[in-house]
Amino acid sequence: RLLHGCNRLLTSQIASYYDSINQCKKELPEYFNFASDVLDEWSRLEKVDGKRSSNPAFWWVNEEGEEVKWSFEELGFLSRKAANILSEACGLQRGDKVIAVLPRIPEWWILTVACIRSGIIFIPGTSQLTAKDILYRLQASKAKCIITNNTLAPAVESIMPDYQFLKSKVIVAKESRDGWLNFKELL
Repeated sequence: RLLHGCNRLLTSQIASYYDSINQCKKELPEYFNFASDVLDEWSRLEKVDGKRSSNPAFWWVNEEGEEVKWSFEELGFLSRKAANILSEACGLQRGDKVIAVLPRIPEWWILTVACIRSGIIFIPGTSQLTAKDILYRLQASKAKCIITNNTLAPAVESIMPDYQFLKSKVIVAKESRDGWLNFKELL
């Protein structure tokens, strides 16, 4: 409750719901999706109160002190837009795999929730991966999409002749790059 700054909202309701499932008082849902079953529910409850909580759903601060804050509604909206990008612009479907080799920037979380929302398998990779590491992960996972930034795009391009299964390459950057879809522009 303290995390969300609301006396009657969310945490106790969700905890009691899962407790009732664990105690076999409620049936375990056949399909569970964190984005729609939790995030969207918190967004709905946020709207019911008629005001935005003083504590955001997402709060990111970089080394320079720049901040990004999103409510549950904003995070849900951005994740739905990103899910549309993955399914429409990238041509991905439920069960397809995406490798994201990014630092932990806000787009990383948007993409994570978007993959959960759309049933796309999200495979995170550290930004310390080399071209050889990236190729191994692509081959082992049979990923159809890779998402990275300008720093690692040259490494991905260097291994492209060795991997033919990629449907799309997405770059998270302010500027465009030839042969890549620009996530920020599409969003």
